[in-house]
Amino acid sequence: MTPRSASLARVVAPDESVPLLLAAAAPKVVVVGDAILDGWWHTDVSRLCREAPAPVLELMDRQEAPGGAGNSALNAARLGGRVQLVSAVGDDAAGARVKELLGRGGVDCSTVATFAGTTMTKSRIVAGGQILARVDEPGGRPSPEVLAELAAALPEAIRDAEAVLICDHGLGTLHGVVKDTLVQLLGDRGDSSPLVIVDAHDPGRWRALHPDVATPNAAEALLLLGGVDDADRLEVMRSRRSQLLARTGARCVVVTLDRDGTLALAGPRFTLGRTGARSLGEPDQPIVEHRTWAHTAAQQQTAGAGDTFVACLTVGLAAGLTPPTALNLAQVAADIVVHRDGTSVCSLEDLEAHLGGLATSVVELDDLAHRLEDARREGRRIVLTNGCFDVLHRGHTRYLEQAKQLGDLLVVALNDDDSVRRLKGPDRPINPVTDRAAVLAALSCVDLVTTFSSDTAVPVVEKLRPDVYAKGGDYSPADLPEGAVVESYGGRVVILDFVPDKSTSAVVSRIRTSATTALPEDERRPA
Repeated sequence: MTPRSASLARVVAPDESVPLLLAAAAPKVVVVGDAILDGWWHTDVSRLCREAPAPVLELMDRQEAPGGAGNSALNAARLGGRVQLVSAVGDDAAGARVKELLGRGGVDCSTVATFAGTTMTKSRIVAGGQILARVDEPGGRPSPEVLAELAAALPEAIRDAEAVLICDHGLGTLHGVVKDTLVQLLGDRGDSSPLVIVDAHDPGRWRALHPDVATPNAAEALLLLGGVDDADRLEVMRSRRSQLLARTGARCVVVTLDRDGTLALAGPRFTLGRTGARSLGEPDQPIVEHRTWAHTAAQQQTAGAGDTFVACLTVGLAAGLTPPTALNLAQVAADIVVHRDGTSVCSLEDLEAHLGGLATSVVELDDLAHRLEDARREGRRIVLTNGCFDVLHRGHTRYLEQAKQLGDLLVVALNDDDSVRRLKGPDRPINPVTDRAAVLAALSCVDLVTTFSSDTAVPVVEKLRPDVYAKGGDYSPADLPEGAVVESYGGRVVILDFVPDKSTSAVVSRIRTSATTALPEDERRPA
């Protein structure tokens, strides 16, 4: 593991430093798959045509962007990866446009071959803020000679890659000799081999590759399980985790759930190529599940957010982020693009601006109370927890994820700096409240953050009246002054799992000990 990878491996929650670390790491990512041209036709509607009772759409603007594997490659490049695309496009204007847009975005297209025929194009017609129709122009398929050309380029392309992302949309690029060559090159790899991620409509096709990660959407995952009913899709996938892993051949399956975020399910010995051994939890306390939650957009004009998620996950893992942190960062990237029109990409600058802006995400208590009343009227269940969260660690993130699953909205009440000093001593907090709030807000499981100045959260509970009050650690309800208030109005107190040897005090002690022992002996003093 390189020093840069080691720095990223220590990141627990995404913050504004992560984009800079990704840019410095600059992992090489090879994307192999089907490239498409996406079109967005923005129109104005003001009248009906004379020939039929149909609207006349006046074309106001036309936008084009790479789709499919092209969108994944462009996102990966804008997120700090050194990206090479192995694909094929037709010898038409659409194919030339795909290569032009990718080249402008920093993607190496030297291994994008051209076949005689048309490039798959998907054009959305938008009017009044709504997609009225999508017009698909079917593409041709690469000839055996073109597939042989791509297969011959794979060994050199993959040789020094940190990650290989396979984007299989079933359009012909990943059939025959190309698929066989990928399995031959990557199917029996060791720790020095690249990370392999499969994003395929039918991930079962790639079972022999034994990918590190497979990323089906919910419908694709349920189809792998025999087309079961998706009424309670999360529980179905959790209960049949072993089948999902077996039928994809993957060490970890990340199911994308649209508005519900993602669910990652891993085997007990989940490892990641060149970045070294990783589990979804700590090495001595591995877990096999991780959730992210989406912050959705109201508009319905977005395409390719799943490509953004997978691209960010690939770059993050290849650079050295742990799986939980890479998953949370990928969710942030997807949340950014769903608030935009069209086929969009997320850049390092977008991530830096978004994560940096979270420092101002604290909601004043009175405003928060009004927001929660609106949420209650919508039938949403409110969960509240509180704490100092001075140096965030895995114990914190695990219990916050558990708290989120108790309801629909998770609110974190954060001790301000003065109250932390009263509770923890004059040398705390290590991080000021704005930084602590920004790191918490970057976690997909946290919906809202507020601060308080009292020694207990009783005033916050009285003001917000959450449905569930959750605390992590070795507390009992009788130990919590907030508990009596919650129970007085019929709320519920939940004590979540205690994670031994995971405390802020222990982390701070290790940091100070390391810093002290690094000094010359005559400069050392007690921490």
